[in-house]
Amino acid sequence: MKLNVKALALTAGIIWGFGLFFLTLWIMLFDGASGNITFIGHIYRGYNISFTGALIGLVWGFFDALIGGAIFAWLYNWLTGKFKTE
Repeated sequence: MKLNVKALALTAGIIWGFGLFFLTLWIMLFDGASGNITFIGHIYRGYNISFTGALIGLVWGFFDALIGGAIFAWLYNWLTGKFKTE
């Protein structure tokens, strides 16, 4: 079975981007906007616990997971072709 590279990449990007966005909003709901740089803020430049940071995290997360999902699907398809048993 082959994976659709575009579909998996887009799905991963949407899930991770919006997941990070809503997680940031969730933290802000209970702790308030602090503007503190988190561990993810060291990886995604500009991300912090604020609404602007949530939007920046959405964009960074979307493109990060888009590329990661595409690489994963492509590698999966390539390896299943190498180890195919008939």
